[in-house]
Amino acid sequence: MAEKHFKYVIVGGGVAAGYAAREFSKLGVNPGELAIISKESVAPYERPALSKGYLFPEGSARLPGFHVCVGSGGERLLPEWYTDKGISLILSTEIVKADLASKTLTSAADETFKYETLIIATGSTVFKLSDFGVEGADAKNIFYLREIDDADKLVEAIKEKRNGKAVVVGGGYIGLELSAALRINNFDVSMVFPEPWCMPRLFTAGIAAFYEDFYTNKGVNIIKGTVASGFGTNANGEVTDVKLKDGRVLDADIVVVGVGAKPLTTLFKGQLEEDKGGIKTDSSFKTSIPDVYAVGDVATFPLKLYNDIRRVEHVDHARKSAEQAVKAIIASEQGQSIEEYDYLPYFYSRAFDLSWQFYGDNVGDCIIFGDCSPASATHKFGAYWVKDGKVVGAFLESGSPEENQAIAKVARVQPPAGSLDQLLNEGLAFASKI
Repeated sequence: MAEKHFKYVIVGGGVAAGYAAREFSKLGVNPGELAIISKESVAPYERPALSKGYLFPEGSARLPGFHVCVGSGGERLLPEWYTDKGISLILSTEIVKADLASKTLTSAADETFKYETLIIATGSTVFKLSDFGVEGADAKNIFYLREIDDADKLVEAIKEKRNGKAVVVGGGYIGLELSAALRINNFDVSMVFPEPWCMPRLFTAGIAAFYEDFYTNKGVNIIKGTVASGFGTNANGEVTDVKLKDGRVLDADIVVVGVGAKPLTTLFKGQLEEDKGGIKTDSSFKTSIPDVYAVGDVATFPLKLYNDIRRVEHVDHARKSAEQAVKAIIASEQGQSIEEYDYLPYFYSRAFDLSWQFYGDNVGDCIIFGDCSPASATHKFGAYWVKDGKVVGAFLESGSPEENQAIAKVARVQPPAGSLDQLLNEGLAFASKI
């Protein structure tokens, strides 16, 4: 097969790839210079939709409705946008070998692609229970959610097993959002996780208590402190039940697993410097090899705000790191430099009629303010994290856009906290005056 050559290649076709393409276009990339190589069969899309609107029984999100860059309020980049801009969108093409020394990528179909500058935007892949040797974990109707193909299979199963029983394994983002989506689809839902409370990487026990009580009131059966140790199947190889380590057995027509993800860095092992499970980069997302950049989930980068090196798995960082890398590439070609990446960590979730946002760092003492009763009409409450006398993190459930901007500013500015009692009494008013 003929070798294809591009000035710029983005390997990976997720959120970061789409935002990088838009930034290249803004900065005047010439037709024919840029290629996106993706193993998925569709143009880059906003991945968070898969665990939210895509699964709704009515008014569900479907492509082309959530192609990038609508997730940040931008123009929707349909497949024809890439054609119009002279960007090669090479879909259904998995890269299986990357030789960074010769600047060559090889696909599963043995096609070769040469580049001058490479952006690694391969994202993450889910941990599967079969990776841990869990008995029966390869049964039919056990689902993982990462790509649109996964979501399509889950949607079909929801229709086929209508009003059935679902078990969600995991109590993080995927666990909470999919438990809500399945409940909205009128499934009998159990959510199982080993930790003492849900979303333990972000929530305190106090914050988690609100969501657990709220979900329980919505009919979700929450089972904490145990894991799935095996699955029963029928003659068709479909899952019938989930065996828990504590001895309980849960009937199941559908199982959805969300137990974390790992960055897809295998192609580059031994060729690039790594740190904290990702590819180490500078503040422009340049790796240890010139002309190779890494963005999104795979990048371990300097987090200026905390004078720390971190890897961040979140769509917001995927978007912004991609734009930063492209700006840096073009500036470098012009003999210029750009400001270092100054990222404020941001996480959010939407489920049922709830919607929370978090900014900053969840370290130090945490105080919860507002009405965190699950029976509350507004559900509005929040939290501040205080370390070394400063507010370093802020969380708000059911905030308005202006209130969410206020807590973001608090996390960025890190104002003196005063006393914890003062924060508790002032609540959201503290953020509003910063």
